[in-house]
Amino acid sequence: MGSYRLRTRYSCGVSLLPAYFLGPESPLARRVGAFETRPEQLRMADAVERNLQSKGHLLVEAGTGVGKSFGYLVPAIRRILEQRQRVVVCTHTISLQEQIFDKDVPLLKAVIPDEFTTVLAKGRGNYISLRRLRIASEKKSKVCHSEEEEHSLDLVEDWAYETTDGSLATLPVLPRRSVWQHVESDAGNCMGRRCPTYDKCFYQSARRRMENADLLICNHALFFSDLALRAKGASFLPAYDHVIFDEAHHLEDVASGHFGIRVSEARAKHLLRTLYNATNGKGSLAGIEGAGLPVDEVDACIRSCMEAQAACESFFDGVWRSVESGKSAHPSSGRVTTVDAFDNGLSPALGDLATRIKLLRERAVDENLQFDLASAAQRCTDLAGEIELFIAQGVEGCVYWVERGKPAFGSKRPSITLSCATVDVGPVLRAHLFSMPVSITMTSATLAATADDFSHIIGRLGCDGAQTLALGSPFDYASQMRVMIDRTMPPPEAPNSTRELIPRILRNIDETGGGAFVLFTSFRILREVAERCAPILRAQGYPVFIHGEDGERSQILKRFRESERSVLFGTASFWEGVDVRGRTLRNVIITKLPFDVPDHPLIQARHEKIEAAGGNAFRDDQLPRAVLRFKQGIGRLIRSADDSGRIVILDPRIVTKFYGKRFMAALPDGVEPEFVSADATDA
Repeated sequence: MGSYRLRTRYSCGVSLLPAYFLGPESPLARRVGAFETRPEQLRMADAVERNLQSKGHLLVEAGTGVGKSFGYLVPAIRRILEQRQRVVVCTHTISLQEQIFDKDVPLLKAVIPDEFTTVLAKGRGNYISLRRLRIASEKKSKVCHSEEEEHSLDLVEDWAYETTDGSLATLPVLPRRSVWQHVESDAGNCMGRRCPTYDKCFYQSARRRMENADLLICNHALFFSDLALRAKGASFLPAYDHVIFDEAHHLEDVASGHFGIRVSEARAKHLLRTLYNATNGKGSLAGIEGAGLPVDEVDACIRSCMEAQAACESFFDGVWRSVESGKSAHPSSGRVTTVDAFDNGLSPALGDLATRIKLLRERAVDENLQFDLASAAQRCTDLAGEIELFIAQGVEGCVYWVERGKPAFGSKRPSITLSCATVDVGPVLRAHLFSMPVSITMTSATLAATADDFSHIIGRLGCDGAQTLALGSPFDYASQMRVMIDRTMPPPEAPNSTRELIPRILRNIDETGGGAFVLFTSFRILREVAERCAPILRAQGYPVFIHGEDGERSQILKRFRESERSVLFGTASFWEGVDVRGRTLRNVIITKLPFDVPDHPLIQARHEKIEAAGGNAFRDDQLPRAVLRFKQGIGRLIRSADDSGRIVILDPRIVTKFYGKRFMAALPDGVEPEFVSADATDA
């Protein structure tokens, strides 16, 4: 990529050699109270520094407490200041992004006298367009479909006069968030320098800051969106010299989705409804004849939109019936294995609508209207193309399936989403990421399946030849953690397994007085168990929170932290990325070893590919993934040197199956598991 601008090389006023800067006598140590020099952090920083210098590829597993953000930020900043090279730091979660941008980098800036600029990079749709806001406000009665939407638009307008960044991060809570689509910055609806609000444009200001920034912080999704654009000869992010991926165990899944297709029924209906809503006569096409456009051509366009809406309903109804009957897809998984499995009357209807909108655009005199119509036509064209590509299975190396979600309001059938994802991202990343002339550092608390074996993730990501480093945690797990295994629990496949979970979960919660995460691998089992346990626990005074019922993850965590007696029933996202310190969390109950659901189409396709190549899908993929997720779940308990508590494992396969030793080996060093019986009590 090359350095992004030429400057005179100079030496930083403070030594950024990791051995000094992260050592006991550094300015950082004097600034931070109770600063601890961590040998693991120093080893990581040294390895990252060598990788930056050599433009190599590095995988670092850094256990909880290593302080990995400083482990890569210090050498990255040294590279910025001494070589004037740009570094991109990518995280998976917003919380880590905010920690780095709002806490870690400002702390380092406070003790480093030389200046460098840091920008939190966000996608274009995060920023408001002042020009589009003005137009939406003028046409409020036409574009808003309800009083709540009109009120929401008023709130956006009030906020726009006060905001300094113009991004969703500072937008107040709206009764109807859907109004954002009318005012967001949109590449297809951008006038560039001809825009009357160009000098005040929040997005353009953000772009200029990115172009001049030394350190960019973004999420995985934005980075891989940019990488997909680069594969087509475009880009969003400016040139960079180094990439550091934190939470790198998510890279495969994020990349897999970004090089695929996802078309939801909700997205299609929403697009058409915003153009024209027959129920109330509102939408972008309503009333534009007042802009000097021929009434008959506007009416024809509206009729075309209504025909597309009918085609949309018919198309997704047909997909649903076809999947349910097993005619064109597997009725359980929704996997589609044949080309042209569905009749597609929607793409031609969208194409006709796009053509009519383009004709209106050619007739329009008002420049703002021209851009609005051009953007609408492009969205219709893009949607039609994606549906055609899905049905033709035109993206090589992908698996295709139909997802069935919750029914939309007023509907008797599930909502439908067409999905396709890359089965093996290794070749794609090898071609588009690891071939770039930049250094790539990947780090997480869980990358190696066991000990220092990184072979699984190296194979899945295609980063052959990458250097690896496995660093343990500085915490004394042997004295801080108990691991209790109930070997009397029936195996998960036993008919009485779910029933037997309930008394064991209740007993273990009672023994610690709450402060518990109960982790599941299935929403169905979670709901079944929570339905039985929650009334009993609440009657005993325990605050109980159920994933999927009691709000968003951040809301649940906030409420969980408010009481040391809280109990949380969680799945999926609660196995990782959750940081609850102190006595608030002192009991993590793992109800089942976290193997992937084997009938998910993407997992099926991965396993088929492995078997076809002569491998063993369970040994080579399913087991390593489960061990990594297991390590993530265990990692929820001890988050600081002062934490203590218990891990309870209610899946007997960890001791009865041949593969159980792989999970046992993933327990922290020095922790000896205790075996308990069904009626055991805590001494």
